Amino acid sequence: MTIGEFAGITGISAYTLRYYEKKGLIRVQRDENGRRNYSQNDVEWVKFIRRLKDTGMLLRDIRHYSELRYQGDETMAERMELLIHHRKSVLEEQKKWTEYLENLDRKIEIYRKQVT
Repeated sequence: MTIGEFAGITGISAYTLRYYEKKGLIRVQRDENGRRNYSQNDVEWVKFIRRLKDTGMLLRDIRHYSELRYQGDETMAERMELLIHHRKSVLEEQKKWTEYLENLDRKIEIYRKQVT
């Protein structure tokens, strides 16, 4: 599929897709005229990259994960370790945001008692 079609399916702009390619996060097949030709496998991969970004993984770590992914199955153990480490970071962030939310709830309750 073309970059426009791919952007529509993934919800990621063509500009961002080109950036991902430039940074080595995605390797795109090209047709005989040099045009990008995305596959369904690329759709899933880019969605995963987006989830990693959305959960706070640093671009350099996503790039490292991507390099390992393109090296093949022999890198699965190392990729798993990267994800385990990232999962710990996500859990720490989740705990922090839960505490922030609880603090807000307590403050709202104080105001609610004062206002009513």
